[in-house]
Amino acid sequence: MSEHANLLRRHRAVMPSWMALNYRDPIEIVGGKGNRVTDAEGNTYLDFFIGILTNMLGYDVPEVRDAVERQLATGVVHTSTAYLLRSQIELAEKIARLSGIPDAKVFFTNSGTEANETALLLAAYARRSNQVLAMRQSYHGRSFAATGVTGNRGWTNLPYSPLDVHFLHGADRRLPQFAGMSDEQYIDACTQDLRHVLATATGGDVAALIAEPIQGVGGFTMPPDGLFAAYKRVLDEHGILFISDEVQTGWGRTGQGFWGIDNHGVTPDVMTFAKGLGNGFAVGGVVARGDLMDGLHAVGISTFGGNPVSMAAANATLDYVLDHDLRANAARQGAKIIGGLSAAAGRFPIVADVRGKGLMFAVELADPETGEPSPPLAAALMEAARERGLLVGKGGLYGNVVRMAPPLTLTGDEAEEGLGILVASLEDVNGTAVAAGRGSSPHREDA
Repeated sequence: MSEHANLLRRHRAVMPSWMALNYRDPIEIVGGKGNRVTDAEGNTYLDFFIGILTNMLGYDVPEVRDAVERQLATGVVHTSTAYLLRSQIELAEKIARLSGIPDAKVFFTNSGTEANETALLLAAYARRSNQVLAMRQSYHGRSFAATGVTGNRGWTNLPYSPLDVHFLHGADRRLPQFAGMSDEQYIDACTQDLRHVLATATGGDVAALIAEPIQGVGGFTMPPDGLFAAYKRVLDEHGILFISDEVQTGWGRTGQGFWGIDNHGVTPDVMTFAKGLGNGFAVGGVVARGDLMDGLHAVGISTFGGNPVSMAAANATLDYVLDHDLRANAARQGAKIIGGLSAAAGRFPIVADVRGKGLMFAVELADPETGEPSPPLAAALMEAARERGLLVGKGGLYGNVVRMAPPLTLTGDEAEEGLGILVASLEDVNGTAVAAGRGSSPHREDA
């Protein structure tokens, strides 16, 4: 048995079966530099999925490495929040300022799941209610309350939750009842549905709406710009708080606003963040109005949240994003790739949709004969791209979406290279599918 095969055997023996691995022959990444990684077999790939949107600046970034090494050299890896943490305070000041939320305060966690749990706690306590609104097809984490507000059955394990949750329309405009609607008509229909849900399905005093500006696991589905502004006008009538889950959309990734919610022209009461901020180091958090953050009466800590090493990495990462105006780069390179994919899509019957904003884009695959969602075609596209030296991810309600979020440092040449690989891979998979008449019925494949 090869060392690679033995490692895979060991993984399956001690890791849970539901912790899925990408690719028929999973890879072990052993090196990274810039926007490329190398596997244990010596193959090098341009990385368009970056640890599920986490290595935001790419790999082995000197500014981040140096900041972490300076902190390690002090001998202090951890002190806990029982002591003043200069780097934590400095990062909180930056995030509070960038959030646009009045009198903002910040609490650091280790992950997006923890951040969303904290945000839901703040809202439930402030409103003295466990009633929460969430979006269909959403994903907010794997913990008890976070799965309760996740609107995707493939990612929820229990039929009950500590929250009383009602799911809204907003990122599902391809459903038959919305067919042919303009953006304005769809926003109006969704807003009227929100009013109806509040009037019929809730008991009043709803705590909050939690929503991703662009749904991550949902396959980068998104509402038309302005929907959440329309929703917030209704929420404000009832005193309902708005939580924007920016775990995947923050830090300029969409290329338009610094936060995904900026595209809707609205300031939320609470935002959650994680993933890319530490460029691979574990960091998450919540930024909220000061009265909400201070409202909890019980003492609270996060033992590892905001630790000195992750704060060093996060400060360096955020400074790099701002100093190099990576939001503008995301807009430039994203337009190039999304435009190229959209232009090519008409040649491929397997492509049901190309969508995205900035460096956050996706290709949805469907059976060329029936038009039904096709997870096998998405898996085939991933394999074809890998064979050509490109790593991508997948998602979608039915597991039929290939989603991509390259580093914000992506160069113009790398954007062209990635686009070329994607188009060539689509050509290959489409030709095989059309020739074989292959497709599948809609179902979830592990994402």
